[in-house]
Amino acid sequence: MDLGKPDTLVKEQQLKDQFENLEKHTQWGIDFVERYTKFVKERSEIELSYAKQIRNLSKKYQPKKNAKEEEEGKYTWCRAFFVSLNELNDYAGQHELIAENLTSQIIAELTKYTQDLKSERKSHFQDGRKAQQHIENSWKQLEQSKRNFERACKEADRAQQYFEKMDADINVTKADVEKARQQAQLRHQMASDCKSEYSNYLQKFNQEQTEHYHTLIPNIFQKLQEMEEKRIERMGESMKTFAEVDRQILPIVGKCLDGMTKAAESIEPKTDSAQVVESYKSGFEPPGDVEFEDYGQAMKRTVSETSLTNSRPDTKADKSSKGKSKLFFFKKNKLMSLLTSPAPRQPPPAPPSPSTVTPDPCPAPQTPKQPKEALSHRLNDLMTSKPKMHCLRSLRRGLSLKLGANPEDFSHLPPEQRRKKLQAKIDDINKDIQKEMDQRDALTKMKDVYVKNPQMGDPSSVDPRLAEIGQHIDKLQSELQKFEGWLAEVEGRMPTRSESTQRHSAVYETQNSTPPANNNSCAQNRESSPDGSYTEEQSSEPQTKVPTDPEFDEFDEEMLPTIGTCKALYPFEGHNEGTLALVEGEVLFVIEEDKGDGWTRVRRNEEEEGYVPTSYVEVFLDSNTKDS
Repeated sequence: MDLGKPDTLVKEQQLKDQFENLEKHTQWGIDFVERYTKFVKERSEIELSYAKQIRNLSKKYQPKKNAKEEEEGKYTWCRAFFVSLNELNDYAGQHELIAENLTSQIIAELTKYTQDLKSERKSHFQDGRKAQQHIENSWKQLEQSKRNFERACKEADRAQQYFEKMDADINVTKADVEKARQQAQLRHQMASDCKSEYSNYLQKFNQEQTEHYHTLIPNIFQKLQEMEEKRIERMGESMKTFAEVDRQILPIVGKCLDGMTKAAESIEPKTDSAQVVESYKSGFEPPGDVEFEDYGQAMKRTVSETSLTNSRPDTKADKSSKGKSKLFFFKKNKLMSLLTSPAPRQPPPAPPSPSTVTPDPCPAPQTPKQPKEALSHRLNDLMTSKPKMHCLRSLRRGLSLKLGANPEDFSHLPPEQRRKKLQAKIDDINKDIQKEMDQRDALTKMKDVYVKNPQMGDPSSVDPRLAEIGQHIDKLQSELQKFEGWLAEVEGRMPTRSESTQRHSAVYETQNSTPPANNNSCAQNRESSPDGSYTEEQSSEPQTKVPTDPEFDEFDEEMLPTIGTCKALYPFEGHNEGTLALVEGEVLFVIEEDKGDGWTRVRRNEEEEGYVPTSYVEVFLDSNTKDS
């Protein structure tokens, strides 16, 4: 008995240690399941975020409902990009499917399984602790009964020894001996009872111990083992599902990628370039060869602005044939006078004294050396002058284009583009007319049914709608005729190559047959609108067509602004180059102040301007000019 006690205690202690180890291991396994669940959840969130970003990217670059995107849809490379965006959107949907399957097949299942696993583990360890507690209590009872039996045996031995001592003593009375004998018998009886109790507890403990170590504890360990194996197996299944979820979308992802590849292969560069040519073809014929134009005599006549002054009678004679436009050669002469005819190269003559006022012209002054910066000064004044004023029609059209109000006849477009726009408009109007006519036919049939069957409705109730449709059709047809007229006008104006060549040849022949003296005849004033369209204005009289140079057209519409007026105090003939003759009392416009050289630049009208001596005129500048 004493030898078995330490062995039992050691086994109990070892069993208790094993329970603690198993408890730690199973708890670590549950923590691992929760950690893996968290990992899958974060992966699902990443997939959702990635899919959302992909969808937003695809949506951001999807074509908008405007004219520009519709224009881009005509090209194969744009359509390929739009197809790629749609495939990318489907690709994002597959990643959303991954997140959904991960959530439903792994995260939800593992979360539920973790809760069941915790409950099962808790139940097993509770059963183990209960069995352990029971065997410990049985052991304590056995130990207690054994101690009681031991104590009873010791007391019985002492009572027996006391009885024998009392029985041997002759001095002790018989009553005392009898009392000691009875006490010894009682102690022996108590020891016998303790022995029986101890024997029963020992037998019971041995049975419980056998059942504990051979049945209860092995069953609990077996259940824990099965629980752990199920957990590990479930982890393997979850990891396999994790891979299968990705594998399931691979075919669809492959189709998306194949769609992108197919879209890229469908791009046709030649078709797109041909589409660009068709879209932006203007319909203008290329210009013919530039012919040689002899301006020698005209240049000799316009070396200085004095020639303009001397030819005033001729100029006035030509005004009737000029119309609204200016002489082409005057434009060039004006430019040349600005650049090549500087201020007079001599100091101005002194004004005549008041006592000797004679009609004789002032003596011709000598020409001094002109400073080198005179030409650059003229260019500077030219560039810093007020902006040129376009003609009213060009200005009105440019303003309307800037405000977005395009002409109804699309005259702001080149001929070919205008023809396409007009044709598209005509097609739309025809569709509207056909739609209205279909409605009219349907209403007419309905009215016939009402006439034949009055109980179905009143035939007169359809008349207002028929009248409204008829008015709309008439309006559409009138609009159709208007656009068809514009289309016919465009198609009639688009010249062929041969016509263009003949026109250039005719112009050249007409110019060569015209005498040099008539070179100042009026040319057509061709004005360009801001978007490239053009209009032509002609005078009522027949004129010789002279090619114009846009470089000189700009200076034709740009004149130096007037900064004041002046009154001639004395007569001045102005024989020198760049000077202007004066008549006493004449009022002229000042366009340039005296720069310190004694000369003031003035203008008589649009065709005559030059320099006069500052001392010969009284200058009246505008207030704005004085302030500046």
